[in-house]
Amino acid sequence: MTILLLGSGGREHALAHKLLQSPKCQHLFVAPGNAGTAAIATNVSMSPIDFESIKTFVIKESIDMVVVGPEDPLVHGIYDFFKNDAALNHIPVIGPSKVGAQLEGSKEFAKEFLIKHQIPTAAYDSFTSETVEKGCRFLETLQPPYVLKADGLAAGKGVLILNDLEEAKTELRNMLVHAKFGTASSKVVIEEFLDGIELSCFVLTDGKNYKVLPTAKDYKRIGEGDTGLNTGGMGAVSPVPFADEILLEKIETRVVKPTVEGLQKEGIEYKGFVFIGLIIVKGEPMVIEYNVRMGDPETEVVMPRIQSDLVELFQAVANQKLDEVTLEIDPRSATTIMVVSGGYPEDYDKGFEITGIENVQDSIVFHAGTKLENDKVVTSGGRVLAVTSFGDNFQEAIKKSYQNIDKLHFDKMYFRKDIGFDLT
Repeated sequence: MTILLLGSGGREHALAHKLLQSPKCQHLFVAPGNAGTAAIATNVSMSPIDFESIKTFVIKESIDMVVVGPEDPLVHGIYDFFKNDAALNHIPVIGPSKVGAQLEGSKEFAKEFLIKHQIPTAAYDSFTSETVEKGCRFLETLQPPYVLKADGLAAGKGVLILNDLEEAKTELRNMLVHAKFGTASSKVVIEEFLDGIELSCFVLTDGKNYKVLPTAKDYKRIGEGDTGLNTGGMGAVSPVPFADEILLEKIETRVVKPTVEGLQKEGIEYKGFVFIGLIIVKGEPMVIEYNVRMGDPETEVVMPRIQSDLVELFQAVANQKLDEVTLEIDPRSATTIMVVSGGYPEDYDKGFEITGIENVQDSIVFHAGTKLENDKVVTSGGRVLAVTSFGDNFQEAIKKSYQNIDKLHFDKMYFRKDIGFDLT
């Protein structure tokens, strides 16, 4: 098969790495890709949301399958674009329909879906600029901290958690009236705060059947001890040590099953990944959010643990035969640690040469924000590399990743030294 993978981050490099392990994957294109995907596949200079260019390319190169990495093309309706085009509708797209993608594209849609299908989640209400003062009064009925979520896509940065009521009101006005997150915050969801420990549950579904992938936990804050600003993710661990059989069973029966059944009941076409952000409150799983693609950096620990042929799994998704294939998982722990640009997630410089990747042993280096320049690998984003390792337990895997990070160098390089600190 000739496959086109859309995206350019660490998630896409990890997906590319796994797809190429399949004997069914003859040729892999990545659009636009990065320096890591360039080393193993063919990068194409093409935006994942330029559907007309994608159509031309897919026809020209006789693409057999399109795998969508990031959320943007899904929210923009790439699945529907292919389905409704006579020249493309025979090509499977791994990812949900435009309506299905609203689970991530609109926080309000997601909350309404959760409530309708009786899936445990925090109490909430949503507000616009017209109802901003009503929103301020709603905040007064809650206990701190206060959770404000931009309704639309804000690249993982549209969530504020504030302890002070007056500050929460000010930020609500900033989001709704002063467009703090642009159009993403033209509507804001206010939620009750849930106190517990978070984990991510990943599901692959064909819209009818599903497979629960390995659990993972990521670390969002830039600073050690989970302090400082939120980022796209500074590291991840899989499996999650505290996710025992009892908890996993609760997650499947109370969250995963009703999610897939809810999609079916509503006639929502969904052939792809569901990422369920969970918080465990007194042993009970509650949904914080849905994403309609794999997480990043969680993909960098989940994909390496999948031993089954990923192309076969995707074919089964496309044909609604996911119940006919088995999912084999590596029992070992995997961890990944993100190496980022100094200054990230705020202003940072790009274009620094990265050295030492060839010296890494017994770990996989997934590229996130890199590009090739004059045959050199240079930094091109905030999150630059993800160093993934296996171990008999997560402590052993983490140790291996840190030993290999010591071999890497670029100017102003930064990483957290405490990934997994809260799990010991």
